[in-house]
Order: sequence, then C-alpha cells, then structure tokens
Amino acid sequence: MSHSDPADPGTGGPAPADPGTGGPAPADPGTGGPAPAPAITPYGPGQPAGSVPEWSQAAFEQAFSDAELAIGRFNLAVFGKTGVGKSTLVNAIFGEAVAATGIGRPVTMGSHLYVHRTGKLGIYDTQGLEVGRDTERIVGELQRFIEHTRTLPFSEQVHLAWYCVRATDRRFEDTEAAFVRQLATLELPVVLVLTQVPGRRDAGGQLYLAPDVLELARQIEAQGLPVHEGRPVLVNALADPFTGVEQHGLLDLLDASFRLAPQEAAEALVAAQKIDPARKAAAAEKAVNSAAAAATAAGFTPIPFADAAILVPIQIGMMARIANIYDIPMERATVASLAATTVTTQGGRAAATGLLKMVPGIGTLAGGVITGGVAGSITFAVGHAWHRVCIGMAEGKYQTVSGTLDSQMVQRVFNDELAATVRRRGLGKRSR
Repeated sequence: MSHSDPADPGTGGPAPADPGTGGPAPADPGTGGPAPAPAITPYGPGQPAGSVPEWSQAAFEQAFSDAELAIGRFNLAVFGKTGVGKSTLVNAIFGEAVAATGIGRPVTMGSHLYVHRTGKLGIYDTQGLEVGRDTERIVGELQRFIEHTRTLPFSEQVHLAWYCVRATDRRFEDTEAAFVRQLATLELPVVLVLTQVPGRRDAGGQLYLAPDVLELARQIEAQGLPVHEGRPVLVNALADPFTGVEQHGLLDLLDASFRLAPQEAAEALVAAQKIDPARKAAAAEKAVNSAAAAATAAGFTPIPFADAAILVPIQIGMMARIANIYDIPMERATVASLAATTVTTQGGRAAATGLLKMVPGIGTLAGGVITGGVAGSITFAVGHAWHRVCIGMAEGKYQTVSGTLDSQMVQRVFNDELAATVRRRGLGKRSR
C-alpha cells in the first residue's frame, strides 16, 4: 500500500472521500457506515471542560494512556514440549522484545502457568511441567485460571492458544492430541503449529517442503482435532542461510490467529504483531478516517478561525491511537508528537490555527470561519502525516547517532507529508 494514497482498510479500495471535497464523510471501515465521532474532551491535568485545550506533553500522554486502555492486550497461551521452538516462534511474529517468553511471573502463587506481559501482548506458558507427563495438572491449572479471568476485564482473559509440535520429531503423540482436545473443552480457540518445518524455494520462488513433514501434517489432519481448519499450520521461524532453509509460514500463522481470536482482541493483535505492516496501516487509516469524520461533525456549525483549537482533542486522540497501533513507546511517541507539531504551537498553546495557516488560502476564508469540510480535511492531513512518522519510527528511522529521536527529522517528515497531502486534496483551492 502506498503511503501517499492510503487504501480504505474496510474494502481494500481507495480511502473514503476526504471530508473537504463535499462528498460523504469518511466511512467506518468496520461497518461501512459513517465513522463514529469520538467524544471531544479536553486533555491536560486540571483543565476544565469548555476551556481551550493545549497540545502539551501531559495532553498527549493522557490521550496515549486512553488509547492504550481502549486497545487493550492480546493474550496468547503457547503450549508444546520442550525444544519445539516456542520462544523463537513468538519472537519472530511479535519481535525480539518478547525474547524472555515463559520467564515472567506465576499467574497465582505456586502455579506452573507463567505470564510475560509487554505492551499489547501477554504470553502464557508453563514451566516445570511437560505435556504428556503432566497433562492433567496443566489443564487443571489452566481451567482454574481461565474460569477466574472470565470474571475480569477482557484484556485480562486468554484469547487464543497455539499448540506447537516440532516437525523434525516426525511424530504427534496420542497424549498431545488428548491435550489439544482438552483445551477445546475450555472453550479456548486453538491453532496447531508444526514448527521448524524445512523448506526451500526453487528459482521461480515455489516453496518445497519435506515429504515426511507433509505426511505428518496429513496424519494430524486425519485425527479431526478441534483446531483451526482441522489441520496444522506449517512454519519455519528462522531461515538458515548455510543450508538454504527458508523462513516461511509466519503470515499463515498470524492470519489463522486473527480468524480465531475474538474480534475484541483484534486491534491489540494488530498492534502487537510486527510482520504485517498492511494490517497496521489499515488500522491507522481507520483511526484517521474516524477522526476526520469527528472534525467534520465538530465543524457542522462553522468554527470561528480563532477558535480552531477545538479540533485539538480530536487530533491528539487520533495521533495517540496511531502511535499505539505501531506499538511506539509512550515517551518516544510523546517527543515525536511535540516535534512534529512544533510549527503549530505558540507558547505551549494548541494552535490548530497554526496548522490551518500552513494551508494556502485558509486565511481568506469567508467570514473568518472554518467549515466542517475544512476541519475534516485538515484533520485527515494531520493524521496522514503522523501516520507516515509512525511508520518511520517503527522501522527504526529518525534516530541520531546516539540512538535518541531526531526531532528535526521528525518535524521535516511531518511537515512535508502534511503539505503534500494538502496539495493532493486541493484544500487551499477550495478555501478561497
């Protein structure tokens, strides 16, 4: 997907019409109807309702925390015998920050079920117990834990299980099949994963897998287990350049996880995973479209030019949501947001007017007011520019030699993208 012309995440086609074009307001990609307008509330400690909001560190941090809470956490239980490559698999999809998979804290005192939480992801694993030898004990602890968490908020519940089998072992034991069936009795969706599956591509890019692994997969499928599509997902998480073995199957596993996980956990899974940028981009564009619709609604009654800061809570909330989708740490996202919007600030005050003044012709608006179309368009442009910044930060760009954030580069990327989006949308021409 081109960063310069985002697709509508709901349809895969062009993004909904810009609110400033006179066409329909941006659509909610999830429903096809108008995007819901988030509540407009001022951010900042001690800031009374109705006051002009500020674009400040405290304001962004509050919005970031609100977005983080709304997105929640995706909780994954990972089971399998020792040595099947569970940690390697989790790291390949969710990033090296989860390298300590299984090294966390017991979910309850004396439990062998451990949880490791980082950002938008919770990983549940067992320590000191082995499937087959300790199956009943594992299932018993897991059942008690699941029953308890179902009384807690959704972000504290286990949403999905992977059961991992090492393909090179060339066997799937009856005790493992029994364990998978017992997981299903707990109403826990299960993806069965064959790990460390050797595979090589020919000159044409066709992937070839070892025949004995394919036979093992057929044997597992014949057992009619209650797993995703009744068959295992074949994966190799690490390429081996010396033997020519390819990395493969990770996106298949992620797709299976999205299809089985509860819909309420989908955005947290989007934020936690690191291998599918298209899903992150779609979620970010959904946030931009929703905010643009909210700004359009806010300007239904034309806003005096001097009162344009009423749009700031919408824009801060949008930027915080996108930063969460890209799993940017709060501190780094806050610094970047302040750097990106430096051109719009004046003595710490939120200056939506500053953004508007960047648009040719806005200063000549009839009567000195901002219409809903203009408010929506400028919010769309801000969101698109910030999205570009977040993509770069997620890719490790905009860093100084010492590893700190290069604020000047962030500001330059944001301003250039903002201006380019405004030109593409022809906002300045419509404003005259």
